[in-house]
Amino acid sequence: MILVDERAVRVARLVAEEPARAGDRGVAGKLRRLCSAAERALSASGAGVSVLAGDGMRGVAAVSAPAYESLEELQFSLGEGPCVDAFASRQPVLVPDLSDAAMGRWPGYATALHDNGVRAVFAFPLQIGSARLGALDVFRGEVGSLTADEFHDALTFADVAVTTLLDGQAEAAPGAAADGLDDEVIGQRAELFQAQGMVAVQLGISLVDALARLRAHAYVEDKALGDVARDVVARRVSFDSEQS
Repeated sequence: MILVDERAVRVARLVAEEPARAGDRGVAGKLRRLCSAAERALSASGAGVSVLAGDGMRGVAAVSAPAYESLEELQFSLGEGPCVDAFASRQPVLVPDLSDAAMGRWPGYATALHDNGVRAVFAFPLQIGSARLGALDVFRGEVGSLTADEFHDALTFADVAVTTLLDGQAEAAPGAAADGLDDEVIGQRAELFQAQGMVAVQLGISLVDALARLRAHAYVEDKALGDVARDVVARRVSFDSEQS
């Protein structure tokens, strides 16, 4: 007898029925549609999927709307936020009211969320066995917890995201990124690592401290961490010439 996970079937159908947009392709396009379906199903104002690695490298894989890309990206510039915590703890991070402890937990990121009209946020790790791939973030414009059904739906959306990422990577050429993620995610890892190495040499500090300096620079300049790394690699920015 074959048991069918009805919730998984329903969530997969919601994702499949989400209309494609211009520019949607490959894994990135599928994840964008997943984020849009999650937004609707979970009564959210937005959703995003980010891919992470244990070495701190990352990429924003997809968001339900362009406005949420900067909120996803900001977590990695600051090194704090629900996505980062969910990935590190391997557990969902549920914050139904940002005015509570979140301000102390993520002082920079929670403030940015509040300024952008977000009042609640929930993050679900993307993982299979011991492998961690990233996290699914769900944003809401109103204070309130997820219902039990919404919570389980969110876990299922995270599972579908994992399957999408794994299937895409399995179909890619050996050593290559999944279709649609090359520039947005995987390619940035080598660039950020190279920038870390350059800053470490310029300032005579460790790679960990170099990443912290890159994040601080990104925050002060209000730029994406990937853009700062690109500037360092292209020698448009040199940390040994900074005055601060």
